[in-house]
Amino acid sequence: MIRVLIVDDHALMRSGLRSRLASETDINPVGEAESAEQAVIKARALQPDVVLLDLLMPRASGYEAISGVAKVSPQSKVLVCSAMTGASSVRQALAAGADGFVGKRASDVDLVAAIRRVAGGESYVDPALGAKLVVSETAALREPISERERDVLHLLALGYTNQEIAKKLFISVRTVDTHRAHIMGKLELSSRAELVLYALANGLIGAN
Repeated sequence: MIRVLIVDDHALMRSGLRSRLASETDINPVGEAESAEQAVIKARALQPDVVLLDLLMPRASGYEAISGVAKVSPQSKVLVCSAMTGASSVRQALAAGADGFVGKRASDVDLVAAIRRVAGGESYVDPALGAKLVVSETAALREPISERERDVLHLLALGYTNQEIAKKLFISVRTVDTHRAHIMGKLELSSRAELVLYALANGLIGAN
């Protein structure tokens, strides 16, 4: 059962989300919060699997809530659900530590799927936002990555650990670490979520 904390300053939105999520056999909406401050308090008390979080809220923003939740409930995954879907908003949310991002125009089916994927340890960004995203427009062309780095990038984006990649490519974990550092540096990426977005945008992995 995936325990979800819903954070949005609109009561009607929270009610609709709670009702929709409660209809799923494997999802349990365990609480609601209407502000970033309340989100941190509720996350500490409830220790949810997923925090479904809006960005636009009174006083403190959703961005601040992301780091606050991480401190009090580090195992909780944060899935942003926001009307702010510009590249800078997506980039800032992921940089703050969000595990996924969906727009409020996404279908309820896509939202439920995103919750399941994030709860399962995957990074997720609504494919409709993929074209806008997190990789700077010039980063991919400025310093191309090598074929071996491309292999490592592909496996990292698919969710494999450094140890698993080392076994698949018959190289040491230290070498994987080195390749990963070079990839992140060359492409100016700072998280696995951004790495996944780069791989999606450049056709290294599929969107499904």
